[in-house]
Amino acid sequence: MAPNSAHNPCLRLHSMDIKLFFLGLCALFCIFRPLSAQSTCKLKAKFNLGGYKDVEKKTVVVGGMFPVHKRVASNKGNTSSVPLSSGCVGFNFRTFRWAQTMLFAIKEINARNDLLPKTDLGYVIYDSCFTISKAVEGTLTYLTGQDEAVPNYRCGDGAPLAALVGAGGSDLSIATARILGLYHFPQVSYCSTCSALKSKFQFPTFLRTIPNDEHQSTAMAKMVLHFGWTWVGSIAADDDYGKYGIKDFKDQVEQAGVCISFSETLPKVHSPEAIQRIVQTVIDSTAKIIVVFSSDVDLSPLISELLRNNVTNRTWIASEAWITSALISRPPGVSKQADIPGLQHHLLNLDPYADLLTEEFWETLFNCTLDYSKAMRMAKQRATYVNGTLSRTVTGLPDGLCTGQESVAQLNNTYSDISQLRITYSVYKAVYAVANALHNLEHCEPGKGPFVGKTCADINNFEPWQLMYYVKNVRFKMPNTGEEIFFNDGDVDGFYDIINWQVNNNGEISYVTVGNYNGSAAPENRMTIMNDSIVWNNDMLEPPRSVCSENCQPGTRKGIRQGEPVCCFDCIPCADGEISNTTDARECILCTGDFWSNAAHDACVPKLIEFLAFGEPLGITLIAISAFGALVTIAVGVLFIMHIGTPLVKANDTLLSFSLLFSLVVTFLCSIVFLGEPQHWSCMTSQVALALGFALCLSSIIACTVWLIVLPPQPVKNTSGQNIKIILECDQGSVVFICCIFAYDILLALLAFIFAFIARKLEDYVSEAKCLTFSMLVFFIVWISFVPAYLSTRGKFMVAVQIFAILASSFGLLTCIFLPKCYILLIKPDRNKEELMKPRPKPKDGTSTGTSASLATTATEATIATTAIDD
Repeated sequence: MAPNSAHNPCLRLHSMDIKLFFLGLCALFCIFRPLSAQSTCKLKAKFNLGGYKDVEKKTVVVGGMFPVHKRVASNKGNTSSVPLSSGCVGFNFRTFRWAQTMLFAIKEINARNDLLPKTDLGYVIYDSCFTISKAVEGTLTYLTGQDEAVPNYRCGDGAPLAALVGAGGSDLSIATARILGLYHFPQVSYCSTCSALKSKFQFPTFLRTIPNDEHQSTAMAKMVLHFGWTWVGSIAADDDYGKYGIKDFKDQVEQAGVCISFSETLPKVHSPEAIQRIVQTVIDSTAKIIVVFSSDVDLSPLISELLRNNVTNRTWIASEAWITSALISRPPGVSKQADIPGLQHHLLNLDPYADLLTEEFWETLFNCTLDYSKAMRMAKQRATYVNGTLSRTVTGLPDGLCTGQESVAQLNNTYSDISQLRITYSVYKAVYAVANALHNLEHCEPGKGPFVGKTCADINNFEPWQLMYYVKNVRFKMPNTGEEIFFNDGDVDGFYDIINWQVNNNGEISYVTVGNYNGSAAPENRMTIMNDSIVWNNDMLEPPRSVCSENCQPGTRKGIRQGEPVCCFDCIPCADGEISNTTDARECILCTGDFWSNAAHDACVPKLIEFLAFGEPLGITLIAISAFGALVTIAVGVLFIMHIGTPLVKANDTLLSFSLLFSLVVTFLCSIVFLGEPQHWSCMTSQVALALGFALCLSSIIACTVWLIVLPPQPVKNTSGQNIKIILECDQGSVVFICCIFAYDILLALLAFIFAFIARKLEDYVSEAKCLTFSMLVFFIVWISFVPAYLSTRGKFMVAVQIFAILASSFGLLTCIFLPKCYILLIKPDRNKEELMKPRPKPKDGTSTGTSASLATTATEATIATTAIDD
């Protein structure tokens, strides 16, 4: 901004040269103004930070940041007065234990002779209140070295700052890492697992003693796939930890075919409406598995609301941030052997009067106050007046006053429960990582240092970037477990225990390790799960099923539902002739050739071979009828032979009658050839014999011979007639030949019918024409009805229909032509006289009439014919 001319002496000079000189001098003064004495600095804000501080007479100061409180106190947003830094509310015993672990670790290191023996570590620990703004306040204050933060400056001449252990959740660490990275200041986190923090371009000085969430997301994805869950819900905190973690998880499971039923975000600011909406989503969803990436603080309101709505039939896959949190599971305070020797003693022997944070811890834990005057005020407010005077309850020690001698151990609080030291142990490792890096820096040999000219850094006056070199290259073993700690590009190996919440005999929740995941192992050996050790909902031994649609069994295929995830589908049965022999098949496979689908549509099986066999009831019946017809025809022939000299037999042309009888015998017997499995000879014989049998005329032998030579009938497998069967039948070879031959038979039959019809009224004692007319009518009726019956029939019954037509027409001819004659020969022999075979006398009008036998003979010479229509 331009300076005010009324008050700036640089602008009051009259000489132009002097003006320019002083103008340049003034500009130089303005540029270097921030470097002037302290009186030139103006404090813009004073931060309200709680925590621990011990920097007096210390060699090196280690910073720490822990979310001891759950949130900042709400303010009214009043801009008409000087804004104040908000205080913190919601004391968190679990994270307070983390802060105490850092104090314990520094105290332990200072007491050791093998680690930093000549260096006394100090500390500055701030409460981030689980809020980014507080984390930034603490970072700026820590870098400045005084309560009033001055960006870009380190005020005072105290001990050098080593590194910052913190700052809690991933979003808090991201905020602090961006600031610390500007000054190449090392930061070692104990619970910030967000995969975004692995970027050394954005966070060049960030390291952590807890695995990257990429490992955790992979482990959770593998667990979902291990149990065959394809329909899961996801819930994430509205911060970088939740967003990145759930994104990595979803990317991996969706590539493997798992569908996300719903994806919800937990609010950072308390919102009953948002929580109730998420609860309703969980209730409405059919997913039984819910994956949650969140801190315990953000998740606890949802868990409380779910319990209030009695939503208990879900299986939760928890991230490490809340799996062992007492805010969620409220485990029993059973004392177990500590992973960190001496820590429990430290936790149980705090001095409640040592500092304000410990005082708040004590008052919150025992629901009392250490302030006597405050206790008196509270007692007076609760007191009742008796006759206008205070009751005796306030005349002595007030009820709400803490004695300072209360026992922390007797409360079995999550603060003192060291049975699951996971994040706590990560804090312990982070402090030791900084200490070992400082140890390596302190014991650098001159002339062998890692810096320019092989120089070393001074433990009493080193730069942050110098310590950063040692921190990222540190390698040491933890004193109590022997675990080797080192950083691989700022990260540690991803090793997780898989924890199962189980209810013990006392009805309390206990944590049971049922498997583990090692991100550095071979892919096939990374996860180990002891399925038999897991206790599921309602004490079930089998894992719950969580699918949108049940698997499509063999014989069906998936049918995708429009507008729904691919895991939601309908199982559609395969069509006839198609199969699926795998679970969840996307398409059915068509059976080809001589194969067809079985009843279950899960296998192609050979089609059934079908033909009209001799031995089956229908075949036996047809053989019997054919044989009976042939025998009757032969019997008629024998009867004619026995009466060959009689007038009736003579009058009907003996040769013609026997030829006709022979043709009927051939017709009856040729129907038997249609039975049985079609063979080459039978296919060539059946139709030809039928045609010749009916025609009884040598004129058809020339056409039948050509037919048999050029395109003879032959046996074929008909796979198109019926899907599930192969019909063995005779292929007639040429439709043209068969149509010509049987058209010729039809022509002969038609001519016989015309001549017989004309001769039906001739005066004759034996009306041969009438018999022939009726036989032709029967013939045509049979074969006309045969056509639709044949065309509507499939399989072996087509042969049966054709045989029935042959037999029916043969019996019709035999009955209509020869039955009247046999009747005379056997029953009325007196009518078998010559005079009765002669024509009747002429009528008076003189018209001439012939005998019906003469005309019948003419018609019969054209032969009685029929046709067997075949496809």
